[in-house]
Amino acid sequence: MKLIRYQNSEKESHIGWVLGDKLGPVRGDIFGEYQREEATIPVEDVQLLAPVRPSKIIAIGRNYAAHAEEHGAEVPEIPLAFFKPPSAVIGPGEAIHIPPQTQQMEHEAELAVVIGKGGRWIAMDEADAHILGYTIANDITARDLQRSDRLWTRAKGFDTFAPLGPWIETDFDPTDAIITCRVNDAIRQMASTRDMVFSVKKLVAFISSIMTLYPGDVILTGTPEGVGQLKKGDVVEIDIEGIGTLTNPVSEEE
Repeated sequence: MKLIRYQNSEKESHIGWVLGDKLGPVRGDIFGEYQREEATIPVEDVQLLAPVRPSKIIAIGRNYAAHAEEHGAEVPEIPLAFFKPPSAVIGPGEAIHIPPQTQQMEHEAELAVVIGKGGRWIAMDEADAHILGYTIANDITARDLQRSDRLWTRAKGFDTFAPLGPWIETDFDPTDAIITCRVNDAIRQMASTRDMVFSVKKLVAFISSIMTLYPGDVILTGTPEGVGQLKKGDVVEIDIEGIGTLTNPVSEEE
């Protein structure tokens, strides 16, 4: 099932679900009890929003060996975790802004995990019970600032640096799905989630051994090799087999 957040013509935000090219409202709490109504509204008649509003975004660095290699970095022995702020989140179709502080803003196509049931010290064999579903993320990075700063907060944390969408897919197998990133229709990244150094279950267990995960929190699982620069006027599309496509244009911050 595909769960969405959307905005109608009155600029009101709602929760819904998608069936084909139609959507239906969802009543209740998607992290608890809810009820689906009939899908009768054309998806093209609404504006899709980021499918979740997380309290925190925990991202994982160098979780694909080939990506670590392209930056001359070692593969971590334990997951390399960092934060992206919730203020960085945008939805499908919204513009990624190039801030004036960077000369090298890059895309990073990633599978994102949406937590459905919170917890601490979650065992690997219990991880699936804590996951609501999966969506697509673009871990936008100011690469020049990442190199110059000791920490990654500035390079990863600008507004619009966390596109998410287009929806949460609750029926998805993360063990072997193809991730593809295109910029202006040219392929930049393509790999399978089977190439992850640390699996989704390991990441949920590891992160929850450090901090409590809450419903709606998002885990970014790392990017494959092939990251590259984005410029004004570019359109970046990320497709994950079994989920869909997240598309965002690129503009300069005014």
